[in-house]
Amino acid sequence: MTGHRNLGLVAAGATLLAAAPLSAIFERWTWLIESAIAVAVVAGAAALTRVLRAPLWGQALGMLAGLTLALTWLFPGGGELLAVVPTPSTFAHFGALFSGSAQDMRSYGVEVPDTPALLFITVLGVGAVAVVVDLLAVGLRRPALAGLPMLAIYSVPVAVYVDSVPPTPFVVGAVGYLWLLGADNVDRVRRFGRRFTGDGRDVDVWEASPLAAAGRRLAVLGVAVAVLLPLVPVPGMGGSLLDTLTAGPGSGGGNGRPGHGGPPGRIDLFAALSGQLNESQVADLVKVTTNEPDPFYLRFGVADDLEPDGFRVTNPSGRPVTRDLPDPPVRGEGGVRQQRYRASVEITGDLTMPLLPIYSEPSRTEDLNANWLYDNDRQIVYSNRENSRNKRYSFEYVRSTYTPAALRTARPLPADHPLLQRRQTETPPVPEVQDLVSRLVRGKATEYDKVRAIYDYFSSDNGFSYQLRTEGGTSGKDIVDFLTNKVGFCQQYAAAMAWLVREAGIPARVAFGFSNGSKRDGNTYVLTNRNLHAWTEVYFDGMGWVPFDATPAYGVAGSTRSSWAPDTDAPDPVTEEPGAPNAPQQADESPGAAGPDTADRDTDTGLSLGSDTPTDQAPVWPWWAAGSLALLLLLAVPALRRLALRRRRGRRVATPATSAASDVGVGRSAAPRMVVVGADADRARADAHAAWDELLDTLVDYRVRIDRTETPRATADRLVRDTLTDHTEAVTAVRLLGRAEERARYARDPLTGEPLTPALRAVRGALAAGANRRTRLLAAVLPPSVLARWRIALADTSARLVAVTGRNRRRMLRWNPRRLLADRAAR
Repeated sequence: MTGHRNLGLVAAGATLLAAAPLSAIFERWTWLIESAIAVAVVAGAAALTRVLRAPLWGQALGMLAGLTLALTWLFPGGGELLAVVPTPSTFAHFGALFSGSAQDMRSYGVEVPDTPALLFITVLGVGAVAVVVDLLAVGLRRPALAGLPMLAIYSVPVAVYVDSVPPTPFVVGAVGYLWLLGADNVDRVRRFGRRFTGDGRDVDVWEASPLAAAGRRLAVLGVAVAVLLPLVPVPGMGGSLLDTLTAGPGSGGGNGRPGHGGPPGRIDLFAALSGQLNESQVADLVKVTTNEPDPFYLRFGVADDLEPDGFRVTNPSGRPVTRDLPDPPVRGEGGVRQQRYRASVEITGDLTMPLLPIYSEPSRTEDLNANWLYDNDRQIVYSNRENSRNKRYSFEYVRSTYTPAALRTARPLPADHPLLQRRQTETPPVPEVQDLVSRLVRGKATEYDKVRAIYDYFSSDNGFSYQLRTEGGTSGKDIVDFLTNKVGFCQQYAAAMAWLVREAGIPARVAFGFSNGSKRDGNTYVLTNRNLHAWTEVYFDGMGWVPFDATPAYGVAGSTRSSWAPDTDAPDPVTEEPGAPNAPQQADESPGAAGPDTADRDTDTGLSLGSDTPTDQAPVWPWWAAGSLALLLLLAVPALRRLALRRRRGRRVATPATSAASDVGVGRSAAPRMVVVGADADRARADAHAAWDELLDTLVDYRVRIDRTETPRATADRLVRDTLTDHTEAVTAVRLLGRAEERARYARDPLTGEPLTPALRAVRGALAAGANRRTRLLAAVLPPSVLARWRIALADTSARLVAVTGRNRRRMLRWNPRRLLADRAAR
């Protein structure tokens, strides 16, 4: 019983360690404290039932009763007896918590807060796993099976986590499982009274058991492989670009949530956006009321770090919104209008993220605590402690509008500008993008005209269309594939335009938020998951960040356009101001025109990126041909090895003998490279051994049994009796080979003057004639004799390595601290 009690405690501890991955989805550690209490009660109940010698079903009932008492004490409903005895109202309360947990799981993203419903379902799950693990490991003595319920805990964060689950909790859980296995084996071994090694000798006091040491090494190796193998990059399984442009062919994938409860810099806004746009169900997320007659988009996030695989969200930094927010600066002199407005926002329970939707350039907020911070550079409100679910707040903001003439007055940024210091204009080198931008901005004198040329390029006249299901490409670069296929939705357009504008040397970033949608009642807008949107913001010196929405307006409900960024697909384009210099021209960089009805048309023209002729791509067939040739060479290695060995044995040419070969009946005329038993005794023995080895390899190749214990004559007689009955020439040949090998082994004078090559050829022909087609093919392409020789060589090498390792280990054991201490104690 002592062993069972100890194993029960280990099972409880292993369960808690296996629950470590749950730390990746909770904000705090409350779940661990409450789970530890429940598991401790379950372990105590199990120990008590075993002391009372209850049967297995009684132990299960006792542990379930202990779990129920623990849940009653941790999550009281108000009608319990003595605070731990449940009543019917307690179970009704448990049912309400269970139902609430389902709602919370739909509403929250990781990391989740400590809501009673989520804590209840977590403690219930961990406690139930503890019951099952105890029954399997202690009651049934099947600790290996206990890994299945422990693995079920790990599957929870894997299923809900946006990013990869951190490896540390996995390692902790694996250690718990290995601890359980080790404790069970130690308990089993202790019944024998002593330790022993695999070779039968006792283990010294100071010496670790070799079997146990091998088990520990295998366990560490298994955990290391499980942790490190997923870190190896696999082609085609990469993470996000312009996930940005990565939605990939026909995916529109994502987790279906606008965000999660973790730090703002960890949110994959691109994946969240694509997931929400492809949701089959429409959910109201935000209701905003503003006194601005025609507001721009409500925004909540920014991606401003451009990497080779696309734009990324970076960690913001700011000050509490309870302090005075910085006043928006005065923009320009003429042609810029700035006006203050007020808005109120109500967020539903379906939107959970550490960001709050606001209009650009807020000047004051209300109904928000100091946990919410404002990043003035990114113009976002975020929190590291709270989320947006069911928030209500108001704020004042400044709306800035511009005329094209005012934006043309903006000059290039000076070299010491902070945005240039933060690499806001650097782009990964993509030659196709560089060539396209060079053509688009050629001859444009102002920063605004360069941006307008890029903005106008994303029009239906140049073949661009809106579609939620994007198309893949073959360039290996998402930006090039999009600019080639010209099919996508808002995140592709926003990221692509920002990339091109940065390539032109002008700071740009991707903004995320909501379009104005189609549910409008006066000054109130109800925004759904279908209204999530992305657009581009471009920085002009003296003007600040100016929005440009390159997504086709017909694909965005509630799309808003402006005089400086008009709808390029509108039938009647906005007329520029009279006399405005260097008016932007509509880019015409691709052949033909395509309207909104081309959403499903294939516009792929190679890597032309809008040029008049498609770019020729390198043919693929040379790579296929080279790969096929390499595969054929690899498959031919065994056959080539067999041929080389046969030729080497056949090069043994001795002085032709004067004795008649007619006595043998084969090889009447000397052929080139004929193996002839020479007159020299040593050479004759070597020739006979080579011919016999070749015969044995031939037998192996044709699947004829060989017996290394037989004498050559016995082998020849068996072949004559069992295999070569109908081949007279082969019978004479095999008897000659056997007699030559027998004389070479046992006689003082070996057989000389006998031609052996024709004998080998005769035997090989007879074996081939009697074999089936598959055996003949394998003997020619994959000779079994070569494969067997390689297997033996590999086994010998492994044995030598094991022997060398063992000798080195024994030398090192001389200085083992445990041995030195034991020897010193013995003295």
